[in-house]
Amino acid sequence: MSFISVLETIGKGFEKGLKWALTYAVPVEKLVALLFPAAAPVAQEVIDAATLVQNAVLLVEQKYAASGKQNGTGSEKLAEVLTLTEQAVTSLLSKAGITANTDYITKIVNAVVAILNLQQATATA
Repeated sequence: MSFISVLETIGKGFEKGLKWALTYAVPVEKLVALLFPAAAPVAQEVIDAATLVQNAVLLVEQKYAASGKQNGTGSEKLAEVLTLTEQAVTSLLSKAGITANTDYITKIVNAVVAILNLQQATATA
């Protein structure tokens, strides 16, 4: 058995285990509430902010895909996501004790985009 075959076998086993784990895993927001009840209200604000950013990114991506302008429009898409989310995300994060400015929120948006791109690349592979 070649080294690559061994790695492929390990990867397939890991994939099966991961699917099983995700089926039975407790959603992270519930887990946080169970493990850290005092922090749950603050955690919810951060989760809501991340959800808002992710939904805005997906909405803007769909809009650009529908118009056939997916490539080379990153700065325009970022500007739209910031317009849609910046005020609400700043407010949500401030409730959690996090001071956020445009640069901070831009980093969050870029992180969400990177994760979504990674998921898409993994799904097509």
